[in-house]
Amino acid sequence: MPDPPRILIVTAAFGEGHNSAARNLALALEAAGALTQVSDPCLLGMPRFTDLSSRSYRWITTHFPRIWAAIYRSTDRCDFSRGGSPLMRLPERALAALVEDFQPTAVVSTYPIYPYFLARIFAESRKKLPVFTVITDSIEINAAWLRAPGEWWLVTDPITRDAMVRKGLAAEKIVDTGFPVHPVFSELSPVAAADACDPFRVLYFPTAKLPFVRRHSRALLDASPKVHLTIVLGRNVRRLYSRAREIKHAYPGRVRLIGWTRKVPQLLNRHHLVVGKAGGATVHEAIAARCPMLIHHLVPGQEEGNLRLLEAIGGGAFAGTPEVLTRQVSDLLADHAVAWRAMKNALARHGRNAGAIAAAGFILREIGDRGSKIVAV
Repeated sequence: MPDPPRILIVTAAFGEGHNSAARNLALALEAAGALTQVSDPCLLGMPRFTDLSSRSYRWITTHFPRIWAAIYRSTDRCDFSRGGSPLMRLPERALAALVEDFQPTAVVSTYPIYPYFLARIFAESRKKLPVFTVITDSIEINAAWLRAPGEWWLVTDPITRDAMVRKGLAAEKIVDTGFPVHPVFSELSPVAAADACDPFRVLYFPTAKLPFVRRHSRALLDASPKVHLTIVLGRNVRRLYSRAREIKHAYPGRVRLIGWTRKVPQLLNRHHLVVGKAGGATVHEAIAARCPMLIHHLVPGQEEGNLRLLEAIGGGAFAGTPEVLTRQVSDLLADHAVAWRAMKNALARHGRNAGAIAAAGFILREIGDRGSKIVAV
């Protein structure tokens, strides 16, 4: 029996989308017989700085999204191919050590700077591996992704693929696999478009902003007596619990509180609507579950493309204030929920609930065609 392919997947702690894509892809590759290792070279090479940076990233994107948008857009002008930054040499060395220790057949990157590191590592070692870049954004793609060296780019949807082709990338190197959502999405059954919507189950992911958990919750619950709300507090459970509990007491029998959970795929498939921020993982999980989505928080620049994709599909909209949330939920439920059913059908037509499985299949086919040995340069 030939040795199984060894796939090194590298990610970063700056946004949940990168880590989610990496973990889910590893699950799909392992189910297909590959050996995988998921690692964060930034965390390995500069753990304290990465921890501080990731916490700062979450704080700025939550409280000052326009400042982060300016920082994000400034990276369009950065040339990561030059190296240069002494700080970045630490994760680059960590990545070189990972390649040396794990001896992978191929490398998958869910973060845009690692392919630049790999190009320098391969030039120095005179050994080259196929590199698959998994782009976790939609439509609005930072130039760091577009200029990254590599063999293939795996993208979330055909609109993003077309946008990248217009930017000059070779069409045959860009593959629409869908975002690598958890493989279990392909096995779950979403709420049917013909459902009675009574109760109308809404899944709410609040940000860490204290006032908004109450304002958004009241806006959703006041939209209709049919609304039953599940609030997922996640990593903000200590910060937000007391205010969420107030809502539960104010609307008896209509509110459920959940802390941190691994059951997001199951929750999305059991709910009629999800309300959350426009992060890549959440948006694409909603798409996979065919669960219409209302966006209550958007980071300009980085997350605008995710909202544009939802709107292009016809599966979601922006609701930037509590008043808009109330109005949009009321509109979705009007006339026997005709607008909600239209969104459900649009998401079903888009049909992206097996992105990790599709990406794993493509990667294994490609490295199988190339053979399982490292290519000498």
